Amino acid sequence: MPNKTMNIVEAINSGLMQEMEKDKTVMIIGEDVGVDGGVFRVTQGLLEKFGPNRVVDTPLAESAIVGVSIGLAINGFKPVAEIQFDGFTYAGLDQLISHAARIRTRSRGRFSVPMVLRFPYSGGIRAPEHHSESPEAIFSHIPGIKVVIPSSPFDAKGLLIASIRDPDPVVFFEPKKIYRAIKQEVPEEHYVLPLGQALVEKEGNDVTLISFGAMMKIARQSAEQLQKENISVELIDLRTVSPLDAKTIISSVEKTGRCVILQEAPRSFSVSSQISAIINEKALLSLKAPIMRVTGFDAIMPLAKLEDFFLPNEARVIKAVRDVMKY
Repeated sequence: MPNKTMNIVEAINSGLMQEMEKDKTVMIIGEDVGVDGGVFRVTQGLLEKFGPNRVVDTPLAESAIVGVSIGLAINGFKPVAEIQFDGFTYAGLDQLISHAARIRTRSRGRFSVPMVLRFPYSGGIRAPEHHSESPEAIFSHIPGIKVVIPSSPFDAKGLLIASIRDPDPVVFFEPKKIYRAIKQEVPEEHYVLPLGQALVEKEGNDVTLISFGAMMKIARQSAEQLQKENISVELIDLRTVSPLDAKTIISSVEKTGRCVILQEAPRSFSVSSQISAIINEKALLSLKAPIMRVTGFDAIMPLAKLEDFFLPNEARVIKAVRDVMKY
């Protein structure tokens, strides 16, 4: 089958459609996922094709959505549960932490929970409180689940299919700011991208720039600008935040000797903190400069007027790279 130009919304929809066609145990569950096709229309057309027994509109009850999905997964289904926005996921954390993540261990391997919890995350669309958060560090701290964050249409489809087929729970973050901002050639047939494996998107020799999700667009733009200054950037897209691909990170830093980490989430106790710790533990003697982190602030995402002041931008990334190059 040929490739087709898609944005992230279309790529995720394609992945869901194909997995539901291939496997009758795959089903969609969440608020407004059926009749309305999801708040961002990611599940549009699935109800008409597969019917209300496989595309289930639920009440506004995130804990129930996660809890029902756990029950379905234990009993032979592969539910893909949608939470409408990042900040609404907290209501389902009890079910996710206390049960979904633990059932394989609790049952000594007799049961697993092959479910996907997917939701739009991060800022940049002028949304109100609870609609613009980056809680990946919270989920990554939970043993027993995987955390996946695509940054492009190609990655979104391949990583989602891999997540659906995974025997354990996967939390799938969808960067809403770039839902429709990036278009890319995507294979129309099935394909899988391995979970837990980062992508070296661009090879370079001077500095390693690591990011994921919506911030990869900023990282790519920064790398292009720095190339004009004869600074060779090695660009890494994590793809999967947990488990983290430490091998790829360490290999790159050992080559370049410098590292800048870019994330949208608050700075403290974050994914960037963990990456920095791993580099210091495994590649300290390769460093030519301190690790720099470009992040959000340790504050609640502000309302629309101040959102651009909170979010990392190209200028901050370029300054960080210049600083490590001058050290």
